[in-house]
Amino acid sequence: MKALVYTGANSLAFRDEPDPVAEAGEVLVRVEAVGICGSDMHAYHGHDSRRPPPLILGHEAAGRIIGGARDGERVTINPLVVDPACPYAVEGRWHLSPTRQILSMPPRPGAFAERVRVPERNVVSIPEGLPTAHAALAEPIAVAWHAVKLGQRHLHLPLAVARIVILGGGAIGLAAAIVARRFGAVGLRVGEPNEGRRRTIETQEGFGTYAPGSAGEPAENSVDLVIDAVGAAATRAAACHMVRPGGVIIHAGLLPGQEGLDIRKVTLQEIVVSGTYCYTPQDFAETVAALSARELGALGWFEERDLASGAAAFADIDAGRTPFAKIVLRP
Repeated sequence: MKALVYTGANSLAFRDEPDPVAEAGEVLVRVEAVGICGSDMHAYHGHDSRRPPPLILGHEAAGRIIGGARDGERVTINPLVVDPACPYAVEGRWHLSPTRQILSMPPRPGAFAERVRVPERNVVSIPEGLPTAHAALAEPIAVAWHAVKLGQRHLHLPLAVARIVILGGGAIGLAAAIVARRFGAVGLRVGEPNEGRRRTIETQEGFGTYAPGSAGEPAENSVDLVIDAVGAAATRAAACHMVRPGGVIIHAGLLPGQEGLDIRKVTLQEIVVSGTYCYTPQDFAETVAALSARELGALGWFEERDLASGAAAFADIDAGRTPFAKIVLRP
């Protein structure tokens, strides 16, 4: 099969790779759409020791099952592979299990390929009317779904009357805004430095945006819920500055470093700071259901390209040459 292979820092090769063979309890999926994630970019830069080259990256995928009783069935893939007998799995928090494996990390090759093998319990059926590229967005949107649910749980008022700011207009940040809107939020703003992305967000999804550091940035102590989808020192500092006493910061970004958090304010003003990671199987299923019911807006914030041109797509993302929050590759 053809696959896009990470071969070293800032290097990808589109080449022939052995066809995967499904093991007991697994299915083969013919990949029809697979998104480029921020974690793929992190690995591409050589900054992820969990993803050593050579390796097929990619975990945001959808397609059709090949062979077996479910041959031809359209599915999207939950890439978190967990031992169902693990205590974390039993309590419903599969994403925290120490047995967790993820497609695109050894020993599981990813989905930047024509085929991928995955446990059958990790595929979720999708209706014929749902475009495959939209189904491939289930994974990043599920990350945002989980983050918004955590924020909703910690907040002492309904989302409908909350002042909410999302830091970062990439896929996770924009998806968080979309999910919050689905949960009833009205007062939403997205902070994004890239002008092209701001225009895409404003025209496609209708959210208010601002450029960090500009006059439009939220005032000190003015925001009820901040979701930091970047996770840099600057965004942590911005979140602490704008959150009001008793407010909530949900930290979703995974950039290196730990600076920026104002522990004194967190303590004296009883700010709730919560990490958020991935999603539960319930979050993933709810996300697929919302996508299937067309409850998440126009989804006009991604573009599609051929897998063969994947290396150029990575380079364009790296250089900030695309105004879209996501690029979806098609084998």
